[in-house]
Amino acid sequence: MSDLKSRFIEVYGVLKQELLNDPAFEFDHDSRQWVDRMLDYNVPGGKLNRGLSVVDSYRLLKEGKELTDDEFFLSSALGWCIEWLQAYFLVLDDIMDGSHTRRGQPCWFRVPKVGMIAANDGVLLRNHISRILKNHFRDKPYYVDLLDLFNEVEFQTASGQMIDLITTIEGEKDLSNHRRIVQYKTAYYSFYLPVACALLMAGENLDKHVEVKDILVQMGIYFQVQDDFLDCFGSPEVIGKVGTDIEDYKCSWLVVKALELCNEEQKKLVHENYGKVDPACVAKVKELYKTLDLEGAFVEYEKESYEKLTKSIEAHPTKEVQAVLKSFLAKIYKRQK
Repeated sequence: MSDLKSRFIEVYGVLKQELLNDPAFEFDHDSRQWVDRMLDYNVPGGKLNRGLSVVDSYRLLKEGKELTDDEFFLSSALGWCIEWLQAYFLVLDDIMDGSHTRRGQPCWFRVPKVGMIAANDGVLLRNHISRILKNHFRDKPYYVDLLDLFNEVEFQTASGQMIDLITTIEGEKDLSNHRRIVQYKTAYYSFYLPVACALLMAGENLDKHVEVKDILVQMGIYFQVQDDFLDCFGSPEVIGKVGTDIEDYKCSWLVVKALELCNEEQKKLVHENYGKVDPACVAKVKELYKTLDLEGAFVEYEKESYEKLTKSIEAHPTKEVQAVLKSFLAKIYKRQK
């Protein structure tokens, strides 16, 4: 594990202890143990990309200078707030979707004795963000901006989740909604939020960085299209999961693109087989994807997106912000997982 990552994980331990000893609530042994276990199960388990990128971005905004211990701690605390936000969304998403596994282990609500208590745990996770921000940022000039930022991104993400949920009802799928779902459900909190946190810490006004937001949202959309592509065409050994977007009737870029390219007969095939668990139906959809050369369409999309993003980034007036955006793009371009 990289030194940065292990230092980042140390900050999690500090934040967790503060929350387990929050003076606003009278903890006893059982409640403290519950929250301790719930946090360890749900918060630090992912790749931590979103959280780490706050620290990375802040360092690049400081022209790559070494961060002081205080700067490292604060940027890490904001990074962890994003990981907490992610955990809150995932715990509740898994209940709504009736999912079974997450990050290679049973979903939290599937754990014995947890069940629907997980819904309240989701609410707690969201509230922990406010506690962390209050504990460490209350005296900062950008405190209100941070609160506004987290509130707004949470609203955007929940609204994206809503359009995702209401468009998966059998027979009613409006497959043209892909961009909007992705933009609101994923791009804002995964791509814009980490950089916005770093900008606020660096004393920047977010209203002056609308174009940065636009670029990061475009990047988030490109990232999700890659995800959709890898779900079907990636190898399970590399991506670490077996894709089920076709069975799950997901509003995937592939099916949107397929419907754009296919004739009436092929359209009928999609409507008859998409969203069915039967392996034969899934195979028919995948066969159609090959016939329509969606792999080629994706390669074309990837090239076009990369060129467009690079052009937008290079048009940005400040070199530090350019460096942040370029580092994000470099991490995701042509990724295999």
